[in-house]
Amino acid sequence: MLVNGHRWTRCCRAVLNSVHIASRGPVAVQRMILLPTNARVGLYRGKKDDTRLFTPIPIRPSPDDINVGAELTGVLDKAEMLKVILKFSNRKEIKFLCLENGIDSNLQQQAFISFRKYCLETDALPADLHVVLSDILQGAGHVDDIFPYFLRHVKQIFPHLECMDDLKKISDLRQPANWYPNARGMNRKVIFHSGPTNSGKTYHAMERFLTAKSGVYCGPLKLLASEVYNKSNQRGTPCDLVTGEERKFANPEGKPSAHVACTVEMTSINTPYEVAVIDEIQLLKDVGRGWAWTRAFLGLMAEEIHVCGEPGTADLLQKLCETTHESLEVRNYKRLTPLHIEDQALQTLDNVMPGDCIVCFSKNDIYAVSREIEARGKEVAVIYGGLPPGTKLAQAAKFNDPNNSCKVLVATDAIGMGLNLSIRRVIFYSMIKPTMNQKGEKEMDTISVSAALQIAGRAGRYGMKWEEGYVTTFKAEDLPTLKGILAQTPDPLTQAGLHPTADMIELYAYHLPNATLSNLMEIFVSLSTVDDSLYFMCNTEDFKFLAETIQHVPLPLRARYIFCCAPINRNMPFVCSMFLKYARRYSRNEPVTFDWLCNQCGWPFQLPRTIIDLVHLEAVFDVLDLYLWLSYRFPDLFPDEKLVRDIQRELDDIIQQGVFQITKLLKNSETAVSTNTPDEDSFVMRQKKSKYYREAGAGAGGTRGRLTERLLAQGLLTPAMLQELKQEWDQQAKRTGKCGAPDDEDDPFDGGKKGPGRRKGSRKAK
Repeated sequence: MLVNGHRWTRCCRAVLNSVHIASRGPVAVQRMILLPTNARVGLYRGKKDDTRLFTPIPIRPSPDDINVGAELTGVLDKAEMLKVILKFSNRKEIKFLCLENGIDSNLQQQAFISFRKYCLETDALPADLHVVLSDILQGAGHVDDIFPYFLRHVKQIFPHLECMDDLKKISDLRQPANWYPNARGMNRKVIFHSGPTNSGKTYHAMERFLTAKSGVYCGPLKLLASEVYNKSNQRGTPCDLVTGEERKFANPEGKPSAHVACTVEMTSINTPYEVAVIDEIQLLKDVGRGWAWTRAFLGLMAEEIHVCGEPGTADLLQKLCETTHESLEVRNYKRLTPLHIEDQALQTLDNVMPGDCIVCFSKNDIYAVSREIEARGKEVAVIYGGLPPGTKLAQAAKFNDPNNSCKVLVATDAIGMGLNLSIRRVIFYSMIKPTMNQKGEKEMDTISVSAALQIAGRAGRYGMKWEEGYVTTFKAEDLPTLKGILAQTPDPLTQAGLHPTADMIELYAYHLPNATLSNLMEIFVSLSTVDDSLYFMCNTEDFKFLAETIQHVPLPLRARYIFCCAPINRNMPFVCSMFLKYARRYSRNEPVTFDWLCNQCGWPFQLPRTIIDLVHLEAVFDVLDLYLWLSYRFPDLFPDEKLVRDIQRELDDIIQQGVFQITKLLKNSETAVSTNTPDEDSFVMRQKKSKYYREAGAGAGGTRGRLTERLLAQGLLTPAMLQELKQEWDQQAKRTGKCGAPDDEDDPFDGGKKGPGRRKGSRKAK
């Protein structure tokens, strides 16, 4: 073996000596072994690569490796070897050669550290590297001779160097229109309904939707999709509802209808329709969700695409249509009711009048203004983004009801779309609004022209009580700013949002199997090529935050990607904590059951006594929403969708009651502490109530009312007792000559009066 080994060593030395002779001086160094030309991207790429995103993969030598190099040339002196490696790392010629091979300064620093650590800590170096180092230590070699072995090491710790071209091809997003071949194969007619708020643009698009043989409505909010779903079915056009958390069929048997109302993210690009309506198309520019409007506009398979939005979107839509080889028809609309800017600011809440809506941009302002107005003896309705949909609708109905004593609304810009409100005057409490930039950073800036027009336009709605609208500010110094903003037209949109798909990220993971999902997303964004004249890359900070949250949880890549797409407010710690718990149970293949969820969320829920309680209940509602969102993607491990939806409606009712008493909650917050911590008694009640839910329908015939549930929860009634009572009731009914309860419209075991179409045994819709 040693004879052959010596022959091999002499051959290696001959080759290395030839390299050594040819490599004297900086010019000769450049002739050493290089990567292929197309892999040398650091010097020739127009867009600078952020190589800081690439982290080195640690190389762990096998303890069973035989130190062949030591047998050939003897053991190396580690101290002397360190001097050689440091001299190698500091040579300008080597650094230049690294640049030629796509190893920029960021990678070089990490690579030199990794190579030095590897050489010093590894007991059995590769034989060829061992021989070269031995020659250098003995004066028979040059430090530059190390470079081929250093390069081999760098390729091992930075595998992207071998597949950079493939990565760039995957992240080439310059022609997103070509991602949708089915849509490109159709001759689509694109119609843009352009106009300000309250101009009837969406009405005209919806009329075409309702009269079509088939259609899809794509809206920005669940409330808008639900409104279209209800109106379509009331008009006699069967329509289904599809949101991230809910599916409703117009057909009682669950057969899909020809018309669908959905949130824009849930839009199907594989189903053909006669008419598609995309609402609020200006949200193409949204840094977080703009990709969903881009996907719908480019990918919908519809003969007619009706888009509704601000006039400033027209130029961008025209350019997008040029990429799809389609023509754009623009229909312009004018506001149906006048909107007046008042010459005086409100200045004091004493001047609040019926029909006023005070718009705030923070919850603290919402709470403070609400309390001050109610201290003046006036009732207030409150609407902000964190409230459940049912609570928002209840507050809107309270404010709109002419027979209700509540005549004042305090809201955030959540009123900008999705709710029909009878507002006479909009009052901007502040002109400064927190916004999120494309980097995911929060900024405080004056409200944009587009947002100001959207909010101010809610005053004086056509067909409602106030047909003339007014707008002003709370502070006198803000009024000139408001007038200046409303005198402008929104800046024309220039870019539409894009986002990497799951397939793209899976391809990246194939090439970079050791990278985390968050790191994959960062690298994708860094290497992506986007046509800046038409598109921008949407903010991925929320996605990366969730990816880092569950990075340590063992999940398949596709499931991990889906989890990270969940709609979560990362500023709510309880929601993030439950998100992590969901992922852990999924990874262990443990179903997320109703009992487990109730134990985590503190069900049955109590009425909030303080604002802290109310905020916690809002977070719990989001946790239930997240469960429903996941249940449609992983139904096997999130099996109790119906029960969770039931307690979510119950929680919506409780939050509504809390918001109705928001001033009382604010007062209690100053003197009381939160009472939402479940104690032992409530835990026992929760277990009894959840047991009843499981046994409902079997032990109790499926019938229950609110009184029944309360007695069961308190342990005063058991399912067996309930069954016995039911039998006695039926026997009494037979003796009186009636079948069933004495009055079919008033069954005490069914929670009271039955509405039309209500199934016996189901809880009344709230």
